[in-house]
Amino acid sequence: MKESKMTKEILAGKIFIYPTDTIYGIGCNALDEKAVIKIKEIKGRDKGNPLSVIAPSKGWIKENCIEEAEELIEKYLPGPYTLILKKKNPKFLSWCSETDLLGVRIPKNDFTNQIQKSGVPFITTSVNTSGESPVKEISQIKEEIIRNVDHVIDHGRLDNPPSTLIVGGKEIKR
Repeated sequence: MKESKMTKEILAGKIFIYPTDTIYGIGCNALDEKAVIKIKEIKGRDKGNPLSVIAPSKGWIKENCIEEAEELIEKYLPGPYTLILKKKNPKFLSWCSETDLLGVRIPKNDFTNQIQKSGVPFITTSVNTSGESPVKEISQIKEEIIRNVDHVIDHGRLDNPPSTLIVGGKEIKR
């Protein structure tokens, strides 16, 4: 998909299944509350469960998360990590995370680099139904999920583990 079309689709609230530097994800413009809620419904995820975002830049993270995060951002991003950071404004992206914490990523991946160029935070969560194993290839995705998204980007088999969580500066393997 051309970058300009993808940006238009992201800004319009379209839902994507896409490759990351770890596993396949499902996502949308995180500023589009309706699209975010639809992703939670597609995954069968409780509306109170938080979702992480691909940040459009390190600067965006610094603007929206506490200053203490700067060292973690420089150490881990871009890469296969999800930083769990305290939001400056607890109500910001409340439909993604009802708490004062937000998971943020900047994957090291060509496709997600295109997502970042849209300039908006983008939901990133594994494409599996809640409680199931992560998806390594498109053929593993339930047809019901595929029918409910707008775009499926297939980059073949991904043989990486899910991202490592960094909470309070400590790595938590999943």
